[in-house]
Amino acid sequence: MNGLDDFQALVAGYQDAIYRVAYRLTGHPEDAEDLVQESLIEAFQAFGRFRLGTRFDHWLYRIMTRNYIDRFRRRRRLDTVSLEEVSRDGETGDFADSSSDPQALLEKNQWSESLQAALAQLTPDFRAVVVLCDAQGLSYEETSKVLGCPIGTVRSRLHRARCQLRTWLRPHVEAVGGK
Repeated sequence: MNGLDDFQALVAGYQDAIYRVAYRLTGHPEDAEDLVQESLIEAFQAFGRFRLGTRFDHWLYRIMTRNYIDRFRRRRRLDTVSLEEVSRDGETGDFADSSSDPQALLEKNQWSESLQAALAQLTPDFRAVVVLCDAQGLSYEETSKVLGCPIGTVRSRLHRARCQLRTWLRPHVEAVGGK
């Protein structure tokens, strides 16, 4: 397995998930698209080394996460998107939703905006762990392999990131009637 058709077939199967991870990491649609493109180019160049029988999505997440962290370290700051700008443009950063209930869509969009704003406050290492474990559902072991760090580090980062997110999101939860 090392041809363009094989690569395209694998990418097509994970296209939405790849973009969601990139968006949650970067917090901005254009940056997410750039990260996906950069990572897919690198993945295609290294596709000859991809081991058949391993999870393509995890292999690609590892490339993408490394590219994201490297890019962040080069810039030394995150570009964030203004929520007012998002609202004016009509883009919420949310993904396609089949729901037609306007109230449910509004609540989901508000939650998504709050979550993305909270994610943007996390360090790149913490954000990567949250996105991979909580948003993508990878196990600690899988996340450890994707990030190239020990499982204990994954657990520690995830715990600290969740504590920070809980603190930052508490006002939003209370505003929508949560506990």
